[in-house]
Amino acid sequence: MLIAITNTPRDYSWGSVDLIAGLEGRTPTGAPEAEIWYGDHPGSPSRVVGTETTLDAALTSAAEPALPFLMKLLAAGSSLSIQAHPTKAQAVAGFAREEQSGLPRDAGDRLYRDDNHKPEIIVALSDPFRALVGLRPVAATRRLLARLAGGPAIAHLDGLLADADEEHGLRAALEWALSQATDADVAELTAALGASDDAEFAPEITALRAAASDFPGDRGLYVALLMNLVTLRPGDALFAPAGVLHAYQSGLGVELMAASDNVLRGGLTPKHVDVPELLAVLDATAGPAPLVIPREVAPGVVEYAVAVPDFALTRVTAAGAPVPVALRGPAIVLATAGEVTASDGTDAVTLAPGRAVYVGGGSDEVVLSGVGEAFVAQRGEA
Repeated sequence: MLIAITNTPRDYSWGSVDLIAGLEGRTPTGAPEAEIWYGDHPGSPSRVVGTETTLDAALTSAAEPALPFLMKLLAAGSSLSIQAHPTKAQAVAGFAREEQSGLPRDAGDRLYRDDNHKPEIIVALSDPFRALVGLRPVAATRRLLARLAGGPAIAHLDGLLADADEEHGLRAALEWALSQATDADVAELTAALGASDDAEFAPEITALRAAASDFPGDRGLYVALLMNLVTLRPGDALFAPAGVLHAYQSGLGVELMAASDNVLRGGLTPKHVDVPELLAVLDATAGPAPLVIPREVAPGVVEYAVAVPDFALTRVTAAGAPVPVALRGPAIVLATAGEVTASDGTDAVTLAPGRAVYVGGGSDEVVLSGVGEAFVAQRGEA
């Protein structure tokens, strides 16, 4: 069973005004277009092409199971909020706690809108795609701090990071940044970044200057200072498991995540930041960015393997000959270049960039043909 699906771009303020339009080959609307959701998540379920029916309703009518994942096109024109997501156990406990409190699920200070975790992977489509992800090794951060012509706030941060227990020092630094740093402290860092001409950390300083400009006075600037800056090229991917801080900065990518909307924010946002809860879910281990190495499993077929049962992502480059992709259950195929036809052996749907199709009904494979590129999202291996 194939169901062609579409959706309306979400107009979050950080969205790009032209990246999604460029992919789809249409004139930009002039408004920010941040994300297109492909799936049955109630926050923005896809629509069945040619109808007003949403995918969740269509799946219920067809006795198809709910999807354990949510696929997105994400287009960042400026930084998303710094955020981390809970583990499954933390989500279950947090959701139950907020439900019992009577806090509405759409309240601005609601943290747990469902009881699921939200690991996520993103694969770059644009060149480049930039992101902050994970906490930079402490020695490198202290070297960066030494290059900044700062004052007492930067010196205090460096002192916290001098703790022999790196994780303890990072937690103390994050708590200070989000709970105790003053407007003057943020102004000190902003000025130091503006005055820096350091060559080694030039990309990081450029990204931090942009964040300071987009979010003036935001304490999250100190959090961003502690994070790895990653530059992805098309086909490169990074994975954000539970507890890992991340904030996409700019570019277009395909994002796949567990079906959840649970977000603990850590700055660069006007939205609610709950510091104790963020620190409770945070993985404060420093290290390199969690990149995913793609693996070619067949000509034109690349898998991005991550150890989660909720989703798996495959990229297919079609060059005329049919390319079969084995399925473990329902899937979504999203075209990102050229023209790709998806077939389940009974029906076929031809997709232009930005168009997608749900594959269900017990299909054990989907065959892609044409000339172009498409991503296949399905559940992960148990």
